[in-house]
Amino acid sequence: MQSLSERTASFTDSVIRRMTRISLQYDAVNLSQGFPDFEPPKEILDRLAQAAYEGYHQYSITWGAQDFREALAANPVMEQSVLDRLKNGNSLEEIQRLVEEEGAEGLYHLGQLVGCVKRAHDIDANLSAHVMHENLVSKASSVLALLNVIHVTGIDRNQVEYVIECAEEACGDINQRACGNFAKSAAEIAGLNNASGSDCRAFCAAPAHAMIEAAALVASGAYHTVVVTAGGCTAKLGMNGKDHVKKGLPALEDMIGGFAVVITQDDGVNPFINLNMLGRHSVGTGSAPQAVITSLVTDPLDRNGLKITDIDKYSPEMQNPDITKPAGAGDVPLANYKMIGALAVKRGELQRAELANFTVEHGLTGFAPTQGHIPSGVPYVGFAREALLAGDIKRVMVIGKGSLFLGRLTNLFDGVSFVIEANPGKEEAAPAVDDTQIRHMIADAMRGFAETLAAQMGE
Repeated sequence: MQSLSERTASFTDSVIRRMTRISLQYDAVNLSQGFPDFEPPKEILDRLAQAAYEGYHQYSITWGAQDFREALAANPVMEQSVLDRLKNGNSLEEIQRLVEEEGAEGLYHLGQLVGCVKRAHDIDANLSAHVMHENLVSKASSVLALLNVIHVTGIDRNQVEYVIECAEEACGDINQRACGNFAKSAAEIAGLNNASGSDCRAFCAAPAHAMIEAAALVASGAYHTVVVTAGGCTAKLGMNGKDHVKKGLPALEDMIGGFAVVITQDDGVNPFINLNMLGRHSVGTGSAPQAVITSLVTDPLDRNGLKITDIDKYSPEMQNPDITKPAGAGDVPLANYKMIGALAVKRGELQRAELANFTVEHGLTGFAPTQGHIPSGVPYVGFAREALLAGDIKRVMVIGKGSLFLGRLTNLFDGVSFVIEANPGKEEAAPAVDDTQIRHMIADAMRGFAETLAAQMGE
């Protein structure tokens, strides 16, 4: 009989079934299927029976389960102005139809369809449901970061004059491609009605670029309060998942990250970004690791008469090594600290025997559970502020590094760095001089001049 399809020829039994056969062969403990070798406790069975009689066994109402809505309303960052924007949803039947017939991207919870993202155009690939889902996730996670930073800092929303968004997403239609503005779209939902804004795109280095731009805007007086924010990137979920699964691990990159930082005028208390101590990877720097670290670390320190060891903590690429090691990338933060420490040894600022301790004293363990722009320096900013305020440290260098090759337009490297310092406090201004005092000073000066002139004429 003629074969109709060969698609099933590549199907194999599951790894769980294979491990079960091996366990049975060697009479081993089977940890692959999760079947306990004992009966469930009576207490659990009794409670399950009770819950079966008590429970609600239907789909949630259109606008969400009551407990979910109450929990959302109780969240301190979800102010009424935000909740008022929520509208009643569609029925599950309509969602199912949109997914099956209209090219919508289904949203699932515990394997159950609970919502969808609709396409924004019939034929424009840039407005497909998949792309719109990426855009909305980035926007939503940025909104959540903005709401949290407003709640934590207690700033007045109307004081925010400018927002810089520095995610890795881009939005636009077939004619614009990536000209959309995430900054203002996120600011709108967060209620920053007095803010304008723009996007900064520089791959993994973007957050550091954006922080410097914000600090410069505030220092120049162009704006009094600027917020830097970024949402997560769904394309980074499971980026190294293939390598993780090969080694028997789950796909570890399963978290969407986001951040927001408020930069405002010097209050004499909070740490500040020293704009005289900026590192930059120039076009002519090249891509050699030593050249990159030199341009970002030692060049700004040399200009300010400082040594590598004068920086208490360095925050470069802060990826969690548990994610990067199985993928073959090693411990990224540790590699950066070793290069910085090696330069210190080469410059005579550190003894070779002290190199191992340098990574402990001046470094940090990578903790950002995602790839991309979020880990690049900025995760430590909040913790750095606390340590600087407490007087535990005096200086922190944030290093944003990134590659430009993804555009296939160049093989250049990218990177900038900045230093956050403890605030020395505002100097007391000299007492003001009133008009009367000024007149007396002028009179005294004129009197002295006249006396000098008369004495010369008398000679």
